[in-house]
Amino acid sequence: MAVLRKNYSLKDYNTFGIEANAKYFFEFETNEEIHDFLSKNNIINIQYLLLGGGSNLLFTEDFNGLVIHPKVQGIKISEEEEDSVLVRVGANENWDDFVGWSVENNLSGIENLSSIPGVVGAAPVQNIGAYGVEVREVIESVEAISIESNKKVVFSNAHCEFDYRHSVFKKEYKNQFIITHVNFRFKKQTDFKIHYGTIAKELEAYAEVNSKNIREVIIRIRESKLPDPKVLGNAGSFFKNPVVTKTVALALKAKHENMPIYELNEMQSKLASGWLIEQCGWKGKKIGDAGVHKDQALVIVNYGNAKGHEILELANEIKKSVLYKFGIKLEMEVNAI
Repeated sequence: MAVLRKNYSLKDYNTFGIEANAKYFFEFETNEEIHDFLSKNNIINIQYLLLGGGSNLLFTEDFNGLVIHPKVQGIKISEEEEDSVLVRVGANENWDDFVGWSVENNLSGIENLSSIPGVVGAAPVQNIGAYGVEVREVIESVEAISIESNKKVVFSNAHCEFDYRHSVFKKEYKNQFIITHVNFRFKKQTDFKIHYGTIAKELEAYAEVNSKNIREVIIRIRESKLPDPKVLGNAGSFFKNPVVTKTVALALKAKHENMPIYELNEMQSKLASGWLIEQCGWKGKKIGDAGVHKDQALVIVNYGNAKGHEILELANEIKKSVLYKFGIKLEMEVNAI
């Protein structure tokens, strides 16, 4: 049953484990519950936040407004054609559990996105990606409720305006729509992407290449590089990998011959934020309970009781260092609230 709570702790709703309170907190399990809530409460003119799995945000203070948390569950094959399968998934389904479900049901396409923290409803917002795959490649549509009109809206893949770690829900429609379901289109013809990082090398130990084995490899690689948020508070990659022109990339390569550079297209290249941060001496550095992980410089961690503003201050110092040394402005992937 949907209940409106007051002065509610958000510590268990963010993977940094930051202690922060919401003045009001509302969570719902069905479309009927959120429709009913919006019909009785005009929230357009108050401060509110749509909260998913909390794996991509940083609370820097208490939230003096309303937090809305969808708890819509369910995974259902809604359509099957000769060459594809359409799956409808509730916004609060754990992302990695859904990836596991897809692999068990012989649906390939998102196995490279294994072990990414968060929930399904947040995946299109961020256009999550890893190891050469982005979630936009399999999203058919996104179902949402308009906060202003209290009506259901279905966004096609094109209308989501996906880009690198970006969608229409991050800017133009930020906090305007409550995502309730995501529809995924899986092709029956397999097209595995294994030539990123050490995936192909790791797969040599297996008798065949399939989605199950790729998932096992991805999980093992991520576990070796990234700390478990349940053990050490973090939000995964804190910064985006910078996208620069090829001219800038070549100039940087001339000065730093060991710099990893990945070609995006004829005009652009992508740099590795973790490498840039490590070269500035931040890897493993700790300031109070906020620090940079000892094995992965792209991850900022909460070693115990760090405040949100302390983690943000550390991030800003890192940005200054990278800008000074390389002339590159890092952009946060994590949303500071």
